[in-house]
This record gives sequence, structure tokens and C-alpha cells, in this order.
Amino acid sequence: MKTLTITEGRGRLGYWLNQALRGQDIGFICGDKIVALRPVEVHSGDYALQEYGLTEAEAKAAECRIKKSLTAERKRGTLKTFTGDIRGLRD
Repeated sequence: MKTLTITEGRGRLGYWLNQALRGQDIGFICGDKIVALRPVEVHSGDYALQEYGLTEAEAKAAECRIKKSLTAERKRGTLKTFTGDIRGLRD
């Protein structure tokens, strides 16, 4: 494992990240610990479960509430489409 101080790694962080992506073990020394750089897979399907600590049932219930709310806003004509211009969302 190649270990670096934060100062050593900072200037060439992109290089070290690429080395980690190629399978080289890279570690940064942080106090008395070493923190390893490793690629991880991100699964967007379980984002709410991980980010907010929801159970599957709670996530499903939240999805249903959000869909119901969107349907009601569409019927009332109060749902605004985001066009990329934040000023367009103001009343």
C-alpha cells in the first residue's frame, strides 16, 4: 500500500484517485489512522434508505404521499415546471 500524508496527496489528488481506480492500494495518513481510497458503487435505488435511514415500508409510503400530492397539485394547476431558471419558480 502506498501511504501519503494529506499534504503529499493534495497536490496530485487526481493522480492518486486514478491509481486507486486502477487497483493500487492508496492510503492517506490521518492522525494515527490510515484511510484507504477505494472505488465504491453507488446504487440510487436505495438512496433514501441509506441517506434518511428509512425502512422499505417508510420509503414506499413516502413515495405514495409524494405521488398523491403531485396529482392533487396538477389538478389544481399549481404545479410549476422547472425550466432551469430559478427565477421562474417565484410567485
